[in-house]
Amino acid sequence: MDEHPTMAKDRKIYVTTQDMKRLHALLEGTASQRNAEAAEALESELAGAEVLPPEKIPADVVTMNSKVRFSDEETGQLREITLVYPKDADPSQNKISILAPVGAAIIGLSVGQTIDWPMPGGRVRRLKIVEVLFQPEAAGQTDL
Repeated sequence: MDEHPTMAKDRKIYVTTQDMKRLHALLEGTASQRNAEAAEALESELAGAEVLPPEKIPADVVTMNSKVRFSDEETGQLREITLVYPKDADPSQNKISILAPVGAAIIGLSVGQTIDWPMPGGRVRRLKIVEVLFQPEAAGQTDL
């Protein structure tokens, strides 16, 4: 069974040129320092992404250092996280690493897009991006 999240084939994800450069450098790092499954999922996501200059990225797209609200469509539970690089991850402050499974899954998604997330026992959760509360590029902070 495929362990990677699945999304609609017609979905499009966007990544900034700066995020793409940094994420590729991160993925080239030492394998023992990252979650191999999440790294593989992230590589897969990046391979299909449309890369745009930071000033051209739509404001409703999840980029690195974005604060995002998403929902579990089954339970209705809302969660807010900030998507960060591994060195900045702090789950107690809802700062989730791009190499965490959910981090790798939501990069590049836009408000309204969903992802089917495989769970133990064959269950699937559907997560939906509800709102991008903060996006560095939209705030003119392209150096984060």
